[in-house]
Amino acid sequence: MRALTWHGRRDVRVDTVPDPRIERPDDVVVRITSSGICGSDLHLYELFGPYLDPGDVLGHEPMGIVEEVGPHVTELAVGDRVVIPFNVSCRDCHMCGQGLHSQCETTQVRERGNGAALFGYTKLYGQVPGGQAELMRVPFGNRLPIKVPHGPPDDRYVYLSDVLPTAWQAVEYAAVPQGGSVTVLGLGPIGDMATRIAQLRGAGLVIGVDLVKDRLSRAHAHGVTCLDARLGGKALGEAVRELTDGRGTDAVIDAVGTEAHGAPFAKAAQWLTGLLPDGVAQPLMEHAGVDRLGALHTGIDLVRRGGTLSVSGVYGGAASPMPLLTMFDKQLQLRMGQANVWRWVDDILPFLTDEDPLGVDSFKTHAMPLEDAPKAYAMFQAKEDGMVKTLLKP
Repeated sequence: MRALTWHGRRDVRVDTVPDPRIERPDDVVVRITSSGICGSDLHLYELFGPYLDPGDVLGHEPMGIVEEVGPHVTELAVGDRVVIPFNVSCRDCHMCGQGLHSQCETTQVRERGNGAALFGYTKLYGQVPGGQAELMRVPFGNRLPIKVPHGPPDDRYVYLSDVLPTAWQAVEYAAVPQGGSVTVLGLGPIGDMATRIAQLRGAGLVIGVDLVKDRLSRAHAHGVTCLDARLGGKALGEAVRELTDGRGTDAVIDAVGTEAHGAPFAKAAQWLTGLLPDGVAQPLMEHAGVDRLGALHTGIDLVRRGGTLSVSGVYGGAASPMPLLTMFDKQLQLRMGQANVWRWVDDILPFLTDEDPLGVDSFKTHAMPLEDAPKAYAMFQAKEDGMVKTLLKP
């Protein structure tokens, strides 16, 4: 089959690799019809090379048609249409029973001290082949895939793999009161969708912050009050407080993560670490790694006293400095973590209708053949051509 594989920093290629096969009795093999490129894929493209091997298959936002089932699979049949959550979760262990599918005890990567395995996402999370490919092996075939009806286009359902549950959890964790206010930092796919979900769930004021004009315009068209991040920290804080009686918003969602703009020293440290041999870079990242914290520190400033900071952007630093004095003084609540996909599926499905209140049918900005995936990654990294969300089509 053809699949997108990692070969080095900013070097991904579409290669011919062996077809996946049934390895366990409850496996299924899915022929992929659409697979999204996620903002966190860019962390692999740019930063996390020490935890990847050449030839690793990327991608964690796929859907498709069941091609083959293992002998113990009873809940799916060949020809069924499914979305694959990015968490590799059994849905039967203690953690899954708590709705914490990203902490699944069956697939926790214990040798790394990490939570549940993820599709297409490095040795840190199990090095499981991903879904930017023609075919994909999916374990837990009776429990993990999300079965969806035939008929509507893939765009209606594919975001159940990551974008929708991640944005839904970000808003849930933000605990925005009815009629209250929230600032969303970063208007990429997760931030953009979080603004829509916050409005759907009753927020009275949704502020979106980004520095890309196309992204600001896109959010503004959906009723978001938009601010340009290039205002700078002090001016941005003043602008948000002016909109909120001098307090700041009830909540802030950080949908940016470790690759925030600014922080030149942290950026240089990340870049230099990526050039080191894996045996040196891995312990350095695990014990002394730092993030670019511009977005997170901005969020701490913008949220009102007693408010909530919800972090959905990916961070990976083990020694990142935090302004704990300010956080303690402001009495902030902080919630974060990988989305627990299945926890939110039943909440989201009622909104994936022909009325399309979340705008999923028109959410993508680009659809490209799988063979053009290297070009798509480069465009997404450079924020070219108004790219916010791309679906690859094998």
